[in-house]
Amino acid sequence: QVQLVESGGGLVHPGGSLRLSCTASGFALDFAAVGWFRQAPGKEREEVGCIVSNDPSPFYAESAKGRFTISRDNASNTVYLHIDSLKPEDTAIYYCTADVLVKMCAHHPEYWGQGTQVTVSS
Repeated sequence: QVQLVESGGGLVHPGGSLRLSCTASGFALDFAAVGWFRQAPGKEREEVGCIVSNDPSPFYAESAKGRFTISRDNASNTVYLHIDSLKPEDTAIYYCTADVLVKMCAHHPEYWGQGTQVTVSS
């Protein structure tokens, strides 16, 4: 059974940094594409980025380039999202996503975690 559990969200001051974690079970990261989406209040979900084993580097959505970093640890089946220089507009629920037995990011993930809340406020 595929399961994704996010953690690490919370209240952060503008300009701070945060690292979110996604612990996966039911599949191996080296045979999957794992990514991050977010949904801000009153807005639709948008892609942050994703990572697959056969890609030299993660894919990032245009809006996420620069301040967002995706990494993974296959041994622990964990994917991370590090966010630098947090802004109030980064406030959103962040979701970990996955597609299994794929060789590239499809950008329409099949599996979703429950989400973790990130709030950026003074």
